[in-house]
Amino acid sequence: MILSNEDVKRLLKRGSLAITPKPNPDQISPGSVDLTLSNEFWKFKPGLSRKTLDLDSAAVESLTKKVVAESIVLKPGELVLGMTVERLTLPPDICGHLEGRSRYARKGLAIHVTSSFVQPGSDNRQLLEIVNFAPYAMLLRAGLRCTQVVFEELKTPTSKPYRRFGTVAVRQ
Repeated sequence: MILSNEDVKRLLKRGSLAITPKPNPDQISPGSVDLTLSNEFWKFKPGLSRKTLDLDSAAVESLTKKVVAESIVLKPGELVLGMTVERLTLPPDICGHLEGRSRYARKGLAIHVTSSFVQPGSDNRQLLEIVNFAPYAMLLRAGLRCTQVVFEELKTPTSKPYRRFGTVAVRQ
């Protein structure tokens, strides 16, 4: 079952779901919560287009460099990793789905390529795979409400909450 704005507000008030920093009331939509882009980005290192990447052995950390900036320009076809300002702390019976916002999608911006699922029991900020599919460059600014999370209740709480059993996103 997808959680409504009233469900989300009730869980936040009770403390079983946490979003840090606390969202403004206008960030909570009827069936989602808007999340904002931080000033942390990971850009791919130059020269990678001349290499063949072995997906099983190449760590993303070896391919990217961290950039802290209030804004960056995303060229046509370019992929950059971004991070949300907000940390999501989910109980073992709630998961989430990240969705791009249509106002930016209609301009050619994709907010995540494939990793839209937020595991139950997560306690982390969300990493975003941002791609410019438009024929023009785009300016991305820290604070942009570029994504939203839709929360969903699990029928049975997981026995493997991500904050204890996860391997990658647990460090975010």
